[in-house]
Amino acid sequence: MFSARFHWDFKPNAIAEAVKQCRLSGARVLDLTLSDPTRAGIAYPPDISTALDDPRVLAYDPQPFGLREAREAVARYYSERGCEVSIDRVLLTASTSEAYSFLFQLLTDPGDHILAPRPSYPLFEFLANMESVEVRQYPLRYEGGWSIDLDALAESISPRTRAIVIVNPNNPTGSYLKRSELRAIEEMCARHEIAILCDEVFSDYALAAGRECVRTAVGVEGCLTFSMSGLSKVAGLPQMKLGWIVAAGPHELRSRAMERLELVADTYLSVGAPVQWAAARLLELGGQVQGGIRERVSRNLARARQLLADAPIGVLAVEGGWYVTLQPPRVRSEEEWVLKLLREEGVLVQPGFFYDFEGEAYLVLSLLTQPEVFDEGVARIRRVAEAG
Repeated sequence: MFSARFHWDFKPNAIAEAVKQCRLSGARVLDLTLSDPTRAGIAYPPDISTALDDPRVLAYDPQPFGLREAREAVARYYSERGCEVSIDRVLLTASTSEAYSFLFQLLTDPGDHILAPRPSYPLFEFLANMESVEVRQYPLRYEGGWSIDLDALAESISPRTRAIVIVNPNNPTGSYLKRSELRAIEEMCARHEIAILCDEVFSDYALAAGRECVRTAVGVEGCLTFSMSGLSKVAGLPQMKLGWIVAAGPHELRSRAMERLELVADTYLSVGAPVQWAAARLLELGGQVQGGIRERVSRNLARARQLLADAPIGVLAVEGGWYVTLQPPRVRSEEEWVLKLLREEGVLVQPGFFYDFEGEAYLVLSLLTQPEVFDEGVARIRRVAEAG
């Protein structure tokens, strides 16, 4: 009766069931997985809601690419970061997830492939599957820092590959794309006539980004490229539901792509007028929110390193984003680590296998967590690691 797209097991896994039981029992849980800035105790400008108080929201003015004023605000966002983007390259979406959907519709036919990084956020498989597209993974390697395995990536390209996804910086590893990597991937894509899809939602949250780190791919010229971001991370406003795509690459190819994307977007017309009219103000105020988020994640990363110094648990290098990855001793599986921490210490973390880490054992923590919860949770993780 139902589509074959829904091939996932709908039963809760052991970790989800354990979390449910802990909360039903009333036990206190130190949640180190929180990823919603609106619930993390971050200060928001008190007048941010007034950005939606605009009489123009009552008029229906459907524009497939989005309202000009909102697209101009997105173009200014890039200009302030040293990148000139004309508004004819900007298309608004309701979210980055919808941006992926639009791009899969643009670039793929059922059964085609996209290449996505491993480890990374476990969203691509769901989004691609909804479009009958297969995800194939290429590895990131860790040797004191993360890098793309370019040889493995090149070997993963097949006649049915349509795009390479880059998450920049990666979630959860926090690793930025490097200039040499972008040059190599740009050349691969041009040679094979495939596109780059660059997810840049965490790009503004640099923690230790060097000069070779790429902040955005909007300036790529050698192959068709789409950079994606949105208010969810840029302004810490996931509830506002405004994302965008910026197209780059050879002019003729880019124009043909935008022509087709206009048809896709016109079919849905999904972006609400209120958030479009408010976009300029929300991006302006979002700078203040970013400051609070940067302060929080920087503080928590420093505390994680301090609290785990000389402990039998590693803190992996991170260049940006909202997460930190720990590497505990391989005395138990990731699932066993997570369940032990939850049941014995009341600490909730995410296992590496949620993000398709290769090998064991990795634990992922959110740096958005409120400081007192974060410090106590990390101290308890150290206690369990030292106990073996």
